[in-house]
Amino acid sequence: MATLVLTAVGTAVGGPIGGAIGAFIGQKADTAIFGGGSFEGPRLRELSVTTSSYGQPMPRQFGRMRVAGSIIWSTELAETTTTEGGGKGSPSTKTYAYSASFAVALSSTPIDRIGRIWADGNLLRGANGDLKVEGAMRLYLGTGDNPVDPLIAADRGSEAPAFRDCAYVVFEDLQLAEFGNRIPALNFEIFAPQGDTISLGQLVPQSAKVSGDVILQNARGFSDEGGALGSSIAAIERVFPLTCVTTADGLSFGSTSALPASVPELPQQLSSRSSEDAETRSKQRGSLLSRGPLALRYYDEDRDYQPGVQRALGRREGGRESIVDLPATLTAYGARQLANFNAHRSRWLDEQVVWRIGELDPQIGPGSIVKLPETSGFWHIKSWEWFDRGIELSLERVAPELGAVVPSDAGAANTPIDLAASPTLLNAIEVPPDGTSNSSVPVLFAATSAITPGWRGAALFVEQGSALVEIGSADSRRAIVGTLFAPIGSSSGTLIEPAASLEVEVIAEDLSFESTDLTGLAMGENRLLVGREVIQFLQAEQVGAYRWKLSGLLRGRAGTEEVAAIGHEGGTLAVLLNDRLTVLDPTLVPSAASTRIGAIGLGDSEIVFAELQNAGLSLRPPSPVHARQNVLPDGSWELCWTRRARGQWGWTDGSDLPLVEEQENYTVSFGSRDTLHTVWSVSQPRIVISPTERLELLTDFETGSLWVRQLGTFGLSTPLHLISIT
Repeated sequence: MATLVLTAVGTAVGGPIGGAIGAFIGQKADTAIFGGGSFEGPRLRELSVTTSSYGQPMPRQFGRMRVAGSIIWSTELAETTTTEGGGKGSPSTKTYAYSASFAVALSSTPIDRIGRIWADGNLLRGANGDLKVEGAMRLYLGTGDNPVDPLIAADRGSEAPAFRDCAYVVFEDLQLAEFGNRIPALNFEIFAPQGDTISLGQLVPQSAKVSGDVILQNARGFSDEGGALGSSIAAIERVFPLTCVTTADGLSFGSTSALPASVPELPQQLSSRSSEDAETRSKQRGSLLSRGPLALRYYDEDRDYQPGVQRALGRREGGRESIVDLPATLTAYGARQLANFNAHRSRWLDEQVVWRIGELDPQIGPGSIVKLPETSGFWHIKSWEWFDRGIELSLERVAPELGAVVPSDAGAANTPIDLAASPTLLNAIEVPPDGTSNSSVPVLFAATSAITPGWRGAALFVEQGSALVEIGSADSRRAIVGTLFAPIGSSSGTLIEPAASLEVEVIAEDLSFESTDLTGLAMGENRLLVGREVIQFLQAEQVGAYRWKLSGLLRGRAGTEEVAAIGHEGGTLAVLLNDRLTVLDPTLVPSAASTRIGAIGLGDSEIVFAELQNAGLSLRPPSPVHARQNVLPDGSWELCWTRRARGQWGWTDGSDLPLVEEQENYTVSFGSRDTLHTVWSVSQPRIVISPTERLELLTDFETGSLWVRQLGTFGLSTPLHLISIT
């Protein structure tokens, strides 16, 4: 605010120069009043993505981390073309798929293994090591004896590098359809050999230790992006207080917060100095740590390593808080502990004393923890100075032990669900046409499904002799498939049966049915294929983890009333006819009982086969209906019926159904349903039987019935009973 006001005033008084002076004074005032805020430590990467740039440093990784890596080798995109359709006048469709092979460097230090891999924010590889798309992956741990990858060797020949002392992964023929046919932005979860305990000795192995290694409390991973080693140590010291002492062997580091088993006590001091120098050092030291609660930014393990922030508890002073960036993997609780500890430590920084003694125990020096005579608490020796009349020690109060930390929450994160790929369950079915397809070709579907939602789809094949011919693929939408839990009886299939019901046991707990109304039934919703019968239902109710009760049935749909009149046994296949089914190309898949379809997905160790069920069902004309008898004046019987047509299930008033078949022909037979004695062929939906013909039939065969079948282009319909002659 002061910046705006003083800039305007300065411009009005002194022109542009006055405005610049006013802005400068205003910025100083704003900083003094509101605080400028501060960020310390290496900046956290906001889930950086895979790059490929010369001169980019390769970080050292410790513990568990999420890293982007750098692409160090790749091939051009490989294109695969698949042609579908194109038979019997239908247009052919070409689909193009792309894959890539490339290598990504992860760490300049060895790693133990990798876990999940994210591609464009979605999981490319699960925690169990399963790739979510087709392709192969090989890991090289970054040791000095890394072999040359065979794929890189095939591309580069004798010049192929082994990338030794560099941990990297190689992807071979990774399918890119789910990533816009490009190499996606990748992130890798890596685990280094050190486990989940990070120490200063791992980061700076050259340093000597004062009393064992310095453990970075609560840190489960650490990323050193390169640069000056001092800057990395400074970032660590900002959160984990360290001592640094020069010895004959080099720099020795220790922790100021870890108390030794035995703490020595200093002798009485010879004299007390004025505290002016101590106050100056206190102010200088205090500028390095906030005087109150601070905020710690870190990589949150519970949120898939996304940057998180935890703030220390306590009353905040005026101005902006101090924010420290620590490139380490922490839990929310561990980060809150560190933030509270550092805020607590900063409150004790002003307690510094200068203690002059005549002699010093050789085991005590800078970095040691001591006690003072008749004084509570512990003190840390920051430095010493030799004088002709004694040794002067600069002491800093060690913050007393902090109490229990309030549990913290990592916050909500929209992380992708890791679902393992499961085996493919396959059924191949032929169903009656619904009027939207070509009446001259069979209606074939592959009902592909799985018992878990981690199934990612499958490639489909048809068996032709001893060969398998690819016929497309099924997407990841699982078909709703199950079996009848109990037998269901017969039905006339003429009216809705509100009280009738059946129970289906689906293959997976998350597969479900939905209810509809009469309008929905009229529009063709809720069509269930049970064996060879199409059934529609009104209500769907879940009665068990895998069981659904479907009630309000309309049986014998799409010309399957003959099957409805028989009923079904328990265990009969039930498939919901919706857009989750995969259409099979009839030019490649013959409508025959011997046809076998194959499928293989990411969760299948070998190809899964299924024989085509209901072969010929979609091409057979439906049985005629509405048998009627008229007695003519001469005593002849005029027997009539109503023709139906494949796929034409809507009865429009005032118009006849289209023929669909090449020509209208019927066969009328006398005898039983399975034994035919006499057959007539007619081209109209009627036949006249004279009294003389009836007498001849009775004389030759005694009793019998008249049946009519429609003769279609591809076969005969089931018979319709016209009348009995006795």
